[in-house]
Amino acid sequence: MKILNLYAGIGGNRKLWGDEHEITAVELDPLLAKVYQDHFPKDTVIVADAHQYLLEHFKEFDFIWSSPPCQTHSSFRFNINVRYRGTAAKFPDMTLYEEIIFLKHHATGKWVVENVKPYYDPLIEPTAYLQRHMFWSNFEIEDKEFVKDIIRSAQIPDLQELHGYDLSNYKISNKRQVLRNCVNKDLGLHVLAQGSKDGK
Repeated sequence: MKILNLYAGIGGNRKLWGDEHEITAVELDPLLAKVYQDHFPKDTVIVADAHQYLLEHFKEFDFIWSSPPCQTHSSFRFNINVRYRGTAAKFPDMTLYEEIIFLKHHATGKWVVENVKPYYDPLIEPTAYLQRHMFWSNFEIEDKEFVKDIIRSAQIPDLQELHGYDLSNYKISNKRQVLRNCVNKDLGLHVLAQGSKDGK
């Protein structure tokens, strides 16, 4: 299966996908793209704007996973940082909804868009809520329990153990945030498995 992994980061969602698929990962940050490539050397890793890449290449893949930026939607950022810590308020990044609408009407293969639960009622109802994530997709995603989310309190060693990455040799300015952005590897595998089913 040809898979497009957008906003790939260091590859948290991809960790358990194996090597039987032809995977293209798109990540804008060159350093994160290097970490991804080091861990998944058989994947094609492209340093580019994932939003634009989707527009230009969506017809080339059997399965598309997109995880557009979540910070401006995050209930945690809104409830803790904006309300109590004085962090500047920001407009929600509408890339999320642009991609859901685009994929719903133009994609020819399976697709899923992932984001965090927002501080507002979602503008488009998700297909599934799993762990701290919402998913929009053109296939059914079965409910499943996963390990309790520890990202709000966990420090770098805990997150590295959880996600299976050692970032000690990389000069990443905010390793904790990078690790917090990772989708749980078991959740990533579950969603891919659901999208790989025939007839769904």
